[in-house]
Amino acid sequence: MQLSRKKKTSKSLSLKSRYSKDFHRNWQLYAMVSVPVIYVLIFSYFPMYGLQIAFRNYNALDGILGSEFVGLAWFKKFFNSPWFWTYVGNTLKISIYNIVLMWPLSIFLALCFHVVGNKLFKNSMQFISYLPNFISVVVLVGMINVLFGSRTGLFGRFLEYISHGQITNVLASAPAFRHLYVWSGIWQKVGWSTIVYMAALTSVSGDQTEAAIIDGASRFQRVIHVDLPAIKPTMVIQLLMLVGSVLSVGEEKVLLMQNDLNLAASEVISTYSFKTGLLMGSGNYSFGAAIGFFNSIINLIVLLSVNQMSKRMFETSLW
Repeated sequence: MQLSRKKKTSKSLSLKSRYSKDFHRNWQLYAMVSVPVIYVLIFSYFPMYGLQIAFRNYNALDGILGSEFVGLAWFKKFFNSPWFWTYVGNTLKISIYNIVLMWPLSIFLALCFHVVGNKLFKNSMQFISYLPNFISVVVLVGMINVLFGSRTGLFGRFLEYISHGQITNVLASAPAFRHLYVWSGIWQKVGWSTIVYMAALTSVSGDQTEAAIIDGASRFQRVIHVDLPAIKPTMVIQLLMLVGSVLSVGEEKVLLMQNDLNLAASEVISTYSFKTGLLMGSGNYSFGAAIGFFNSIINLIVLLSVNQMSKRMFETSLW
């Protein structure tokens, strides 16, 4: 027993000395890593303490721990809401629409950039495709309003002309909301999303490319049989990241594009949570927190399920 205790203490001392030596040797790297770690702890982990208000009748005067514990009452209220399936359906329609378009288009654009031989043209096109990512959401929605306005908008007037006056206001049309939301987001983000695929394409073996050229493979055949298999793990990981946020449609852009006439298609879970928690006068923070917590749990379940399927089917996963 004494020998085993001595061995354990000696091992712990050796580990401590090893870590201390490594810290003194690489303290600059630890200092750099500490900044994002502290950021994540403060803004991602510490706020989890407040999740318990989803299970309480929160009152700011009583505080979190002093508020009455009500269990799953707020979740039941949300599930029993007559608009529950409408909000979930709108969220899924927008999110799946975005995934179905964003994922393949970003891969296609990255492959197009990869096969272009003219460096000047390639760099220019990449720069142009990256620029919309730096436009704020407010400015983007302002551009949509200017372009698709029913009175002065270029595309709004054009749609009214070709439809012989049947389409008078695109911005107030519920069926058109999803198309405007998703395609404007693709225009803004698709170029930026190619960066990950472009980085993965740099790892394509030159020997495989040369062997394919010697075998007489065309440019398209090299893309199918050399480039795509090389970025397959990256493609799967990116798809997993998109699917993992299937119910996370940001409320900022939706709220800016939302109006009373397109509300049937534009009201999603995040906007309903925001309105019930902050804007509806009652300040029902517990109800809004319960809706957001439900949203996060569903995203986690979907991510774990799809990750397990990916591990079995493609032998690629997030962990």
